[in-house]
Amino acid sequence: MLARAHAFTIDGLHTRHVTVEVDVRPGLPAFVIVGLADAAVREARERIQSAIRNSGFQFPSRRITANLAPADVRKAGPGLDLALACAVLAATRQLAGERLEQIALVGELGLDGRVRPARGTLAIAHAARAAGLDALAVAGASAREATLVGGLRVAAVEHLRSAVRVLDGGDGDPLTGVDRRRAPASRRGASTALDLADVRGQRSAVRALLTAAAGGHNLLFSGPPGTGKTMLAQRMPSILPPLVEREAIEVARLSSLLGAQVSSLARERPFRAPHHTVSAAGLVGGARERMIGEVVLAHNGVLFLDELSEFSRAALEALRQPLEDGRVAIARAAHSAVYPARFMLLAATNPCPCGHAGDGDRCRCSDADLARHRRRLSGPLIDRIDLMVSLHRDEHSRARGSTMTSRHALAQVIGARERQAARLRREGVVLNAHMDVRATARHARLDTAGEDMLVNALRAGMLSSRGEQRVRRVARTIADLHGRERVCAADVGAALALRPVFAGTAARLDAP
Repeated sequence: MLARAHAFTIDGLHTRHVTVEVDVRPGLPAFVIVGLADAAVREARERIQSAIRNSGFQFPSRRITANLAPADVRKAGPGLDLALACAVLAATRQLAGERLEQIALVGELGLDGRVRPARGTLAIAHAARAAGLDALAVAGASAREATLVGGLRVAAVEHLRSAVRVLDGGDGDPLTGVDRRRAPASRRGASTALDLADVRGQRSAVRALLTAAAGGHNLLFSGPPGTGKTMLAQRMPSILPPLVEREAIEVARLSSLLGAQVSSLARERPFRAPHHTVSAAGLVGGARERMIGEVVLAHNGVLFLDELSEFSRAALEALRQPLEDGRVAIARAAHSAVYPARFMLLAATNPCPCGHAGDGDRCRCSDADLARHRRRLSGPLIDRIDLMVSLHRDEHSRARGSTMTSRHALAQVIGARERQAARLRREGVVLNAHMDVRATARHARLDTAGEDMLVNALRAGMLSSRGEQRVRRVARTIADLHGRERVCAADVGAALALRPVFAGTAARLDAP
């Protein structure tokens, strides 16, 4: 007799729907699994046989053939055990097979029949809903994680007998643990201790930080040590709005695929700050199959690179594609994959090797040292950064203190983002930084004076074509912060003032 069940397998950061087909017929006793299964799936034969017998069911002494379709997709991990076992029981009429067509089964089986959680439960639940399935049966330890995805009935099954009861029309086991998935939106976590009110002086840098947060723009701080570059960057999370449900599910899905148990939807945006010794593979991923990098972990959040000029040239150049496309395409001899990487780049660097260029007469670097330092940051990389601020020591400004708190800044950022989302609702994006050329032309129209200012900057060689588009988007964000529908010359001037200036491949990072 033939029986079919539904399951899912994890392929990198992708979830693949698998149809488990089991055929039981007379013949010499054998249990064969076909369909490009890895060692963990092939070993399921022994686990399933012991689990069925130790659960009080009969394991047939016949020829059993299990096919995992589609046959050209590699099946990995023990998460297919439960679906295989239930399909064997259905094929031998030890359970009713009608509900196998509506419910997905995911879990690893112990020899005693207990169901253990499989990696990527939340991602599997999301894929099951997208596949049109009615319900999902998973291990009790990961059932709470599956319930984070709405529109899908989740049955907790602690044992193979529990799964059989669910497939026969009964109820699943009680959910265990505290349901923390509806954390209040105001819960900001530890980042609330870091407030913009702590920053003394550096008003232009604070304004640039606000602009970057409002439009999702990339930002570079340059200045001598002790001017507050890192301090400002660490306060970026305090002025970013919480993740919306769609973004929170994406972040939780990534965590689930990496093997973490997700108990609630995250509210705060990811903030990743890798050390400057990180390799290119560590930054973008791909050193081995299913390995993801920091740019993917920063999806929907912030990637902070402190001491930018100390990162390897290969690592920095690897950032070009994710900064431009919002994704990472990894191609290796044995595998290829595309991962989401829509993040905001926040970076800080010293203006010279000693760090004191522009700080009075303290710098002792030669012209050759300065040129070598600037070459570490290529022109194409700097051209993908929307905003740059040079920080300097200003004791007079420090004495005046800060004029903006994180709470005040957050209110401005939320207001600007709401205007963008309303305006861009038909473009498929929600932030000005993510607009393409056509969307920029439609939504970032300049007045006559602003157009003339931009044309003059192009003629003077201050901007590339990509740089022009980025200036328009930044100007659009500045206008949103001021509540203006039309982008005016003042907005363009402010955007140009924050634009990194480069000549060839040498970035001018020490401009006063």
